[in-house]
Amino acid sequence: MPELRWGHVHDQIIEVLNHRPTDVAGVVEDLAALQKLLEAATPSDSDNPVADFNHLYWVITSTIDERLQAGEFADPAFLTLLDIEFAERYFAALRCWGNRGDTPAAWEVLFSRLRDESVRSLPSAAAGVNAHINYDLPFALMSTWAKLGSGPDNAEQHRDYLYINEIFFDRIPQLRRSYLSSWQICLDRLNGQVDDWYQNRLVEFTRDIAWRDAARMWPMRDDPTTLESERLRMDRHTAFLGWALLSPVGSLLQ
Repeated sequence: MPELRWGHVHDQIIEVLNHRPTDVAGVVEDLAALQKLLEAATPSDSDNPVADFNHLYWVITSTIDERLQAGEFADPAFLTLLDIEFAERYFAALRCWGNRGDTPAAWEVLFSRLRDESVRSLPSAAAGVNAHINYDLPFALMSTWAKLGSGPDNAEQHRDYLYINEIFFDRIPQLRRSYLSSWQICLDRLNGQVDDWYQNRLVEFTRDIAWRDAARMWPMRDDPTTLESERLRMDRHTAFLGWALLSPVGSLLQ
């Protein structure tokens, strides 16, 4: 019998993943439950690559929920559904990996390093962000547009989408420093705000590409053969970037 991929917490993780949240608060709750279980999946070192990304995702989504509850989005229905669709793609990838299904290559490069203690926290979080934004986000946008009967030309929804960048800008600097060792923190202070500016621009650029990819594929939505071909191409491309981020050279660049 093959070893359970999530170890002694496998059944508990699958149970959480089988839950389908209906609002952003539900996504936050599921991410929080997963965080405890993912950390427990590697008893010798709770700071594993998958938990590193999940923590970042939980922080960002918690902040989105706070802003949503404060009425800061023009189209809360769009933001809520997009957040649910987006999270479901991550949860589905985790389910596939745990059940030895057809896991997207974009996610497999991270999940397969679960017990690799040589992988540092910051590259792990970056590899997860790479998979979730470059691979998952365009398809989550398309699914959201289809369910709401809207599309990429909706200016109000696009403004709400861009506002998410501001949440990244607010939270990423502190998150990034939480992944650094003492000597890296010293170097980070010497760099001043250069690293923060660079990573903010990278988030902005990457999320802009995701919207444009979704808009480009939107006319393909009723052509499953062409859409699947595009999905496979994006999966391979994103997997290569993830592999590079988790490589020794990529880790040095974080």
